[in-house]
Amino acid sequence: MVVGGKWLGRTVTQTSTPAAGTPSDVRPWPALAALCIGFFMILVDMTIVTVATPDIIVELDASQNAVLWVTSAYLLAYAVPVLITGRLGDRYGPKWLYLIGLAVFTVASLWCGLSGSIEMLIAARVLQGVGAALITPQTMAVITRIFPAERRGQAMALWGATAGVATLVGPILGGVLVDAFGWEWIFYINVPIGLVALYLNWRLVPVLSTNDHRFDWLGVALSGAAMFALVFGIQNGEQRAWDGVVWALIVGGLALFVLFVLWQARNRQEPLVPLGMFADRNFSVSNLGISCMGFAAVAMGFPLMLYAQLVRGLSALEASLLMVPMAVVSLVMAPVVGRFTDKVHPRLLTATGFGLAAAGVFWVGHALAPETPYWEILVPMGVLGLGMSGVWAPLAATATRNLPMHQAGAGAGVYNATRLVGSVIGSAGIAVLLDSRLIANGLGAGGGPEAAGQSLPEQVYAPFSEAMSEAMLLPAAVLALGFVAVLFFEAPRHFGAASPAASTPPVAAPVE
Repeated sequence: MVVGGKWLGRTVTQTSTPAAGTPSDVRPWPALAALCIGFFMILVDMTIVTVATPDIIVELDASQNAVLWVTSAYLLAYAVPVLITGRLGDRYGPKWLYLIGLAVFTVASLWCGLSGSIEMLIAARVLQGVGAALITPQTMAVITRIFPAERRGQAMALWGATAGVATLVGPILGGVLVDAFGWEWIFYINVPIGLVALYLNWRLVPVLSTNDHRFDWLGVALSGAAMFALVFGIQNGEQRAWDGVVWALIVGGLALFVLFVLWQARNRQEPLVPLGMFADRNFSVSNLGISCMGFAAVAMGFPLMLYAQLVRGLSALEASLLMVPMAVVSLVMAPVVGRFTDKVHPRLLTATGFGLAAAGVFWVGHALAPETPYWEILVPMGVLGLGMSGVWAPLAATATRNLPMHQAGAGAGVYNATRLVGSVIGSAGIAVLLDSRLIANGLGAGGGPEAAGQSLPEQVYAPFSEAMSEAMLLPAAVLALGFVAVLFFEAPRHFGAASPAASTPPVAAPVE
């Protein structure tokens, strides 16, 4: 089948090869590289704040819990609309939604850097999250539509590796910027990168055809309210001594989530989340696995960075260097894993990855003590990086491999939403556990970082380290849950060969 049209003012001819829906003069790999620049930037901002936490506490006169909301607010604003933004991409075109989201994110980053109070910073982070929500599902949906099925695994592997490396690079880049220029520059750096990404995506990413969708606004409202109530309740539980308001929020959030699922099952027009996608076991397992990884990637950074800076007296840059083995190993191994993604059973890759990651986090947590030699932290961080390289890319490739092409936007939205749900709950959960462990070790709620600035009295080094060590057990346990989940993977349909999706009618739209 041949379809004529124009893309960026040039006449193009499209066939069903190399990929359904790809204009013939579009180079998929440069387009993917352009998409990954913006995607990398928004994911770096999920974890870049962790290393700047002590500086923000001092300079904005904020509590530890308030600074944790700098991350939680971003993740919450990122997670709530991501389901609907996938559908918006299907309707109006993923390229345009991506560019709008990138522009919003870049402006919001400037606002973050200019913030003079913790409240203003949190508000700016909410706007950043909205921009990120517009970007994320478009990247995954475009990959599904411009790469043939036999090469889609490699492309998804690069996408997944970008996600994994970004979450690891965040604290390292944050340390460099905080030490050299101040915490504001963890946000200012996004402005020039965002402008470059806008230009490259305008030039390289194709315009694809659109589909009319009915928007499930009731589903959007129910899912958003459920997420906000649940996360707000969990994060403020320790501060409010788990009073009636907290439990009302948590129970109410769970009840709204149940109503959301029931509504999705009853909606016969076009639900926000087509529950039929979960009949594919690999899609369901991938979603559970990525939520576990999202949880751990966000949760582990807070106790490690607080320990490094408040107990060991490291600067933000020096503390971030503890992450280097994890980032380097993950970066080196990502392309290696990517080459095997289309050839090796996903169960083998992901189970090995989750097992190594869980062991690495547990090992790091066990090593957190006032006099621990640094090599005892650096070695397990390398093990963690090796494990993560076997998780991010194979999960992304496996999640949508069996889905029909018309569910590309919905599948990408759900997959990214579950990843973000894990990250949001990880941020809230670690905040609760940190307060709980600090109290249990005789340090009081908040544990003293905000009271003591960027140093602690020597006599509390040991109990503070013990509290951070105990907190690291949470992300380790969640990674172990991910290990159990991926054991249920089955061999993907059309594994190693083109799927029926590759021969579906072309979807490139003429652009006048």
